[in-house]
Amino acid sequence: MTTAADVRALLAELKALGSEKGRIGMARFGINMDRAFGVSMTAMRPLARKHRRDHALALALWDTGHHEARILAALIDDPKQVTRRQMDSWASDFDSWDVCDQVSMRVFAATPFVEAKVAKWAKDRREFVRRAAFATIAGYAVHARKEPDDAFLPFLPLIEAAATDERNFVRKAVNWALRQIGKRSRVLHKPALALARKLAASDDKTARWIGKDAVRELTDPAQIARIRA
Repeated sequence: MTTAADVRALLAELKALGSEKGRIGMARFGINMDRAFGVSMTAMRPLARKHRRDHALALALWDTGHHEARILAALIDDPKQVTRRQMDSWASDFDSWDVCDQVSMRVFAATPFVEAKVAKWAKDRREFVRRAAFATIAGYAVHARKEPDDAFLPFLPLIEAAATDERNFVRKAVNWALRQIGKRSRVLHKPALALARKLAASDDKTARWIGKDAVRELTDPAQIARIRA
């Protein structure tokens, strides 16, 4: 059973692991430092291993609002216990790309609700909620190895629709999702590359950037060689 004392003790550990040097380093990468201790992922991993799959603790850590507490929540949560309501609540709380990505890849992408939430969030105008849609797609493409290729085709129209969103954290996630779908299998490579080429020829500068960068990776012989049949 998770108690308030447990949470306070973990916050004290995280604070002790942090440093001003760590905060400065994180800030250089555009991470929101409002409630951050400056803890590296390397320093956080032993804590994550100690509390793995502790859903109640993950919820309690998230509610503290501290940056590293939320990263740790992503590392220890049990996707099998995550609800639709939790996903919407956490997505609404995102205020930094790293928290968004860790939660999207490690938690959201491992739930049964990926398709519904991605479709919803991809239309949301909030920057990090929309990023969560495409970060979740990217994580799903990498980790959901048993899913059929056809499950990923409905994501391509969502990618195309969001390709004109010029906000940095959105456009990078859209590009990421497209590349990961294209690298998932030979079957998906063809439609993903076709979309990348379409975007690369767009009159919109953001769509062109997304498309050209994806074409570059999806036509790289070294990358193609790694794609499974």
